Amino acid sequence: MQLPKYSIGVGDRFGREGRAQLEAVLRAAQQGVLIAPVWNKSHREHTIVGSRPGDVRAEADAACRAGGWSGPHFVDADHISLKTVDAFLDSSDFFTLDVADCIGVAPAAGDLARFVAKHKTAAGRIEVPGLDTPLEITESMLAEAGRKFLRAVQEAGQIYRRIEAAKGAGHFVTEVSMDETDRPQTPAEIYCILAAMADEDIRAQTIAPRFSGRFNKGVDYVGDVGRFAQEFREDVAVIRLARRRFALPEALKLSVHSGSDKFSLYGPMRQVLQEFGAGVHLKTAGTTWLEELIGLALAGGAGLRIAQDVYAAALARLDELTAPYAAVVDIRRSALPPAEEVRRWDGPGLAAALRHDPACPSYNPSLRQLLHIGYKVAAEMGPRFTDALAEHADAIADNVIQNLHERHIRPLFLGR
Repeated sequence: MQLPKYSIGVGDRFGREGRAQLEAVLRAAQQGVLIAPVWNKSHREHTIVGSRPGDVRAEADAACRAGGWSGPHFVDADHISLKTVDAFLDSSDFFTLDVADCIGVAPAAGDLARFVAKHKTAAGRIEVPGLDTPLEITESMLAEAGRKFLRAVQEAGQIYRRIEAAKGAGHFVTEVSMDETDRPQTPAEIYCILAAMADEDIRAQTIAPRFSGRFNKGVDYVGDVGRFAQEFREDVAVIRLARRRFALPEALKLSVHSGSDKFSLYGPMRQVLQEFGAGVHLKTAGTTWLEELIGLALAGGAGLRIAQDVYAAALARLDELTAPYAAVVDIRRSALPPAEEVRRWDGPGLAAALRHDPACPSYNPSLRQLLHIGYKVAAEMGPRFTDALAEHADAIADNVIQNLHERHIRPLFLGR
């Protein structure tokens, strides 16, 4: 089972927009670019909305049947660990291995010594095609990288072997997530991580490193775009080199997490991908749920009241909702309007504040981030919310298609 060159993770909190998400991918295919849709949902999201991993498989397969999609599609057990992987084994064929808790944990002394001894023989000054600066791999650098990342790679190996035992070799796609660490990995560290993955025989097809700047939920990148572009370029080049050196899967490519709405990055990413002929996995999530909320607001009446009630409850529970997402939201409390004020807004007013349109003077990124993580409130509404989604399904679907195709797929995969 191989991931195509381009793929996009499409999270769908409430499992209602699979057909609309697929339509965005179908439109790209009609324009000559194959992008594999990957429906992703984490254990935490399932717990919050009361869904099960099998529900995502059912949604994805039904969407592909209804849309006549003959290309590959996948279901991602997003950010799973040894504790949570078993529940996803039957329904998923893409597994994002979350080893954040093991980054920085010292490996056994013997394991570290073996890692250094194995790879120091090939160390030195390594020219990387496509980069002006070679890698400098020394024994001390190998030891330092091993102390920080080797235990995490070993944990990924344990999860990988659990999956392989259940599904069989070659019957699933693996992503290794290394983005939840204190700073971006250097090109030399990426090289060492990939060497360790080869030692563990992890046949990963995507790796998610840490980049500089902030990848906040549902809003644009905050940081130095030029610096990001350089890091992205270095990682693409090192992956290409490591695939050959360590006999890693030819499909191995970068994955960009929290990739929703990173509009300022898509142009630079596309430029690098075209230069190297490389692929990418863009992981988006949460923006589909925001398009549902925008659709309800624009519907007026009961739909608008639902959107206003979600905001009021989310505002009252701000600390609770932000706690699990502290590293990926940057909400200014002073920018959040009082609930009473939002209740006086009409549908277009609330939609304008929520929709990610930086050119719109009403756009409020703090409000958008709060509602992005406020899906728990909507889940607690039960049928009141889901029945409204069904009532306004066509209008919401138009929003979902427009958002995914025009704002995400077109600038990154198709070009303006």
